[in-house]
Amino acid sequence: MSGDEKVVAEWIALTGGDGPEGWLALPAGREPRGAVVVTGEMFGVTGHLKDVCARLAEAGYAALAPDVYWRQGRRTGLDADEAGRARGRELMTALRRDEALADLAAARTAALRHAGTGGVAALGFSLGGHLAVLAATGLRFDLVVSYYGGWLLDGGLPVAEPVAPVGYADGIAANTGFLLGFFGADDFVMPIDEWQRVGRRLAEAGAAYEQVTYQGVGHGFFCDERPATYDAEAAADAWGRTLAALERYVDPAGRQAP
Repeated sequence: MSGDEKVVAEWIALTGGDGPEGWLALPAGREPRGAVVVTGEMFGVTGHLKDVCARLAEAGYAALAPDVYWRQGRRTGLDADEAGRARGRELMTALRRDEALADLAAARTAALRHAGTGGVAALGFSLGGHLAVLAATGLRFDLVVSYYGGWLLDGGLPVAEPVAPVGYADGIAANTGFLLGFFGADDFVMPIDEWQRVGRRLAEAGAAYEQVTYQGVGHGFFCDERPATYDAEAAADAWGRTLAALERYVDPAGRQAP
């Protein structure tokens, strides 16, 4: 295990045998306030995703990033260059729903072992934002946070077929304490019309949710490793809202408040 005075982190097995693994970050020397399953962009478990896990651990949560590409190659973490993008698209389009859901269920079970007396959240970026919402169609989460998750209603990827996650809005409403979504109005992955229809479908199902839209902001605005798309103001606002939601819905003190 490697770590510093605030965080300890390592790869762990999510199930027995030769099954999936995940990157687990824990707050050092104290019981976690809850757990977060963290799913990343098409690049896999990258250094940036590990940094997000560390930030969550510093805030007091156990953060577990499952390696959903393990069937094609373990511990994949791609660079955001031309080669990395090409390989990421291959892996993303090879991902199948039953496999992804199995890995997310295993990650949720493993994360709960480190949740202390707190609850469990799902948080994801882009493809991972899609997976976080997909997980909530059949798994119970106190909070789901989707950063620019695409393919949520109209589909467009094999993992989103035959029905995209928000097509199961009734299941999301039943399984999710609260769903928080972030989206840039200039996102190229999902048009703003689909984003708006996502909200209407969630409302019709009676889901507890909030959608935050950033004007003049595009896809990938949270990743500070890509200056061309990073937006510091939107990223800071979204992160602050994320931590507030974790405190309210996942932290034991927040969950017990009136």
